[in-house]
Amino acid sequence: MRLILVLLALALPAIANAAPFDPEAATQAYLATLTGTARAKSDAYFEGGYWLILWGALASIAIELLLLRTGVSARFRDWAEARTTKTFVQSMLYALPYTLAGALLILPWTIYTGFVREGQYGLMNQGFGGWFGEWGINLAIGLVMTSPIIALIVWGIRRSPQRWWIGGTAIATLIIAFLVMIGPVFISPLFNDYTELKPGPVRDRIVAMAQSQGVPADHIYVFDQSKQHKRISANVSGLGPTIRISLNDNLLNRADTPEIAAVMGHELGHYVLNHIQRLFLSLSLLVMIAFFVSSRAVPWIVARWGNAWRLRGPTDVAAIPVYSIVITLVFTAMTPLTNTLIRTQESEADGFARTAIKLSEYRKLEPGAIEEMLFYDHPSGRTRVRMAMDWKAANPAPAPQK
Repeated sequence: MRLILVLLALALPAIANAAPFDPEAATQAYLATLTGTARAKSDAYFEGGYWLILWGALASIAIELLLLRTGVSARFRDWAEARTTKTFVQSMLYALPYTLAGALLILPWTIYTGFVREGQYGLMNQGFGGWFGEWGINLAIGLVMTSPIIALIVWGIRRSPQRWWIGGTAIATLIIAFLVMIGPVFISPLFNDYTELKPGPVRDRIVAMAQSQGVPADHIYVFDQSKQHKRISANVSGLGPTIRISLNDNLLNRADTPEIAAVMGHELGHYVLNHIQRLFLSLSLLVMIAFFVSSRAVPWIVARWGNAWRLRGPTDVAAIPVYSIVITLVFTAMTPLTNTLIRTQESEADGFARTAIKLSEYRKLEPGAIEEMLFYDHPSGRTRVRMAMDWKAANPAPAPQK
């Protein structure tokens, strides 16, 4: 973390040479730059998101129950079995109408949370047609990816009903790694145009920062995310041969060179600190917990209500909605833990102040300690600013030579 904070210190704005330097006073000075209507709007947007976690989970569970209680899930299975005798292919075929039906049933909620609400808070630059087109792309990707994933999971459940969660965790981890690897090259360009960052001071600074830390910097891309929203963003994405540095045009257009350097230093920090590998391990553990709980809960649920839902047992592909309900409940309950894991890594790579204020346009600036622990997957604006000021206080600039 010290290495990254040193890197990011280059991007901190100059503050009056008061003696001694007061980190809390400096923090409050930054927080005071976002006040009035803008801050109230930011707080309302982010606080409303707390409830979206709960309502989103309940909506998903309600849809899964609808598919079960109406017998639709069983009919999807029967339709798949009528087309092939190969059980693995049956599971793949089942996944197609199952995924499509779920996406269509949840669509009103998706439109509200992903389009209407974003527009209400002035965060949406896209018309409904463009937004809906991207929803369709996401659906197509989901259909392609979900089909073999469900088939593999069901295959594992049938081979080892008691221990499938072990192999299932391994499969899920490999799938996540695969998606991270292909994402920058094959998935992200479906939604945005990526072009090489033009030569100049910004590129030179990013390249120098990257090379100093051993981050591949042969290509630095700008993507046109302003067509969708006004959030600033950057990342070091990919895995192995697909690793690349990218920043969106909002960051390029709304921030000056020191601010861009601060954001890029943060993203480079994730790479230097091996956060991708560590996050893989952490998320794999959470997936294992969810799979283990479902391996114990689903057989009991199916034994209790399976006949009414026309299920043949916990190994029936038509029982996938039951597994989905249990996994949704487990991950919803683990939301504070998941947020803490991610927030810890974000803090380790952090150290900028001015850019934290821009990020607080859509993230509550100054939450309570418990509020931040439960609902924030990134440090709050106040936490980020205070970290930067604490570092500045502990590492004062040398006095100018006379």
